[in-house]
Amino acid sequence: MTGVPDLRIGIVGYGTMGRAHSYGYRVAPIVSSLPMRPIVKVISGRDEAGVAAAASAYGAEGWTIDWRDLVARADVDMVDICTPPGTHAEIAEAAAAAGKAVLSEKPLGTSYAQAHAAWTAISRAGVRNAIGFNYRRVPAVALMHRMIADGTIGDVRLWRAIWLSDEFTDPATAFDWRFDRAIGGTTIADLGSHLIDMALWMVGPIEEVSAQSETFIRTRPSAHGDQPVTIDDASSALLRFTGGARGTIEMARLAVRRPCDFSVEVNGTRGTLVFDYPRMNELLYGDAGDAPGLYGMRRIRAEHPSHPYATLGWPIGQGIGYGETFVNQAVDLVNAWPSGAWTPNFTDGLAVQAVCDTMERSADEKRWVSVSEITKDPGI
Repeated sequence: MTGVPDLRIGIVGYGTMGRAHSYGYRVAPIVSSLPMRPIVKVISGRDEAGVAAAASAYGAEGWTIDWRDLVARADVDMVDICTPPGTHAEIAEAAAAAGKAVLSEKPLGTSYAQAHAAWTAISRAGVRNAIGFNYRRVPAVALMHRMIADGTIGDVRLWRAIWLSDEFTDPATAFDWRFDRAIGGTTIADLGSHLIDMALWMVGPIEEVSAQSETFIRTRPSAHGDQPVTIDDASSALLRFTGGARGTIEMARLAVRRPCDFSVEVNGTRGTLVFDYPRMNELLYGDAGDAPGLYGMRRIRAEHPSHPYATLGWPIGQGIGYGETFVNQAVDLVNAWPSGAWTPNFTDGLAVQAVCDTMERSADEKRWVSVSEITKDPGI
């Protein structure tokens, strides 16, 4: 890209998310004519050899082992937080104090209090902010949202979602931050936050929940002996939406041979929509107005130029993959710089965190819990 200014980005964290976000910034100018060129000026990580190798592989111009140095740099316009959840709020608050725009991976924190502190800092500083609910940018999911908003399926009555993973099925998997609630957050907050965001985005506010959780493998091996696991392996909940709809949600990391499988279904007064991530370029649609002889679901290929994000991808029939969700995210953020709306943002992240905490309290106390019980006392 020539003749356009640079949007200078500092990425905190070089793991899977740091890699994914870097990919998004590198590819975005290839698929869209942008008003600015997103470049990763610097990437940070605690391991010197690891972050140096990542910077070279990802195309970052430089690296540091101290994220505070990254935040303080005058040549960084936006801080992109790709670290474990328990660190998100602290980094976001520091970036806000430095006057930097902030993109944080989800969840916003490991508690509503943390998320509220980050949201407050961002709001007071008046800096641009976004949260990485990248699955909103799957074309089929965005089409699902649009069809609900357009009234295609009528009034929403039921919403349901599951997210199944097998990453923790082996009891020999070593203890790390993912099993520490203070750093990694719960399975509800990690996997469930994506689904909760879709529920709020598609249907509206959630009023109350009744949840259950279980930790099936209660210790994990480490160099210092077995360590207690402080997160849930699996959780589920019943949902009551403020608008009257009902819902269910389930998330688990012990589902054998389910690598990263999530699905979302919405039933309305005039139709049904179903998204299944393993078939991420497709959306199922059932129309109550169809002739009886056409009873069933039609499969929409969410690749037509009239569909959301489809013009950023390949011709019809080629589809997209996981990486393109981050490309689409980068395109949206850069196109809206410096004055357009960034969405989803920290306000959305705070709303999601409130529902996560509500589910966690409900599971602990074995009762229906209102979201207002969480939001009325942010704990600060």
